[in-house]
Amino acid sequence: MWAYRTRDAARILGLPEARVRRLARAGFVAPRRGPRNALAFSFQDLVLLRAAVGLLRARVPARRVRRALAAIARELPEGRSLAAVRVTADAGGVVVREGGAAWRPESGQLVLDFDVRDVARAVAPLVRAAARRGAPADALHAWGSDLEEAAPAQAREAYRRALAADPDHPGANLDLGRLLHEAGDLDGAEVHYRRALAAPAQRATAAFNLGVVLEDRGASDEALLAYARALEADPALADAHYNLARLLERLGRRREALRHLATYRRLTRR
Repeated sequence: MWAYRTRDAARILGLPEARVRRLARAGFVAPRRGPRNALAFSFQDLVLLRAAVGLLRARVPARRVRRALAAIARELPEGRSLAAVRVTADAGGVVVREGGAAWRPESGQLVLDFDVRDVARAVAPLVRAAARRGAPADALHAWGSDLEEAAPAQAREAYRRALAADPDHPGANLDLGRLLHEAGDLDGAEVHYRRALAAPAQRATAAFNLGVVLEDRGASDEALLAYARALEADPALADAHYNLARLLERLGRRREALRHLATYRRLTRR
């Protein structure tokens, strides 16, 4: 995971370094320790610190802020990025919105609207500077993963910088391909999906995504080959069976379509 030093966190949040250290000591976040025992903040820590500052400014007692932030970290699915989370409030208290769900980690009276995109935009210059200093591709890829939902443009930039450091980085190729695909850049997505095929661990997903791009371009025969390659890498990839069944049915190959549809149904009943 990408780590931010105390001075980086202070610059991103617009706080004095001493205030950042005090917030960490007070238990609002639990950063790791880096070289020489220096604090090392994750992007998640920055998000929670930003929320803490807003809640404290709204005169929410510190003990309640700690409980609310601990609940946010605890109740979200393990490993899920906080990049898509919004911390807001109404008359009933703090409200956390994640995807289509909303829940209350603590009660209280305040008015607050916190948007993670502000943090994402502030992080970008630091990562550009780190890339110029030769940051490893894995670190740049991890940063992009953190920011995808909150700041896709910055995430694409991070993936491109990761690929500048390592053109064959499988995760960066796969994730950049997906973001380009979502943005409608089919040519760019195809290029990066094909590069990701070289990594055995990514091959099934890369081949499946490539099949979707090829379908979107109207290249049905090539899409069939891509889905078949995905199933060679992972015979239990249910979505590949479904897409193959749908595409084969459209091409008039009904018997083969029924076979893949039956496999899809068997796999999704588990």
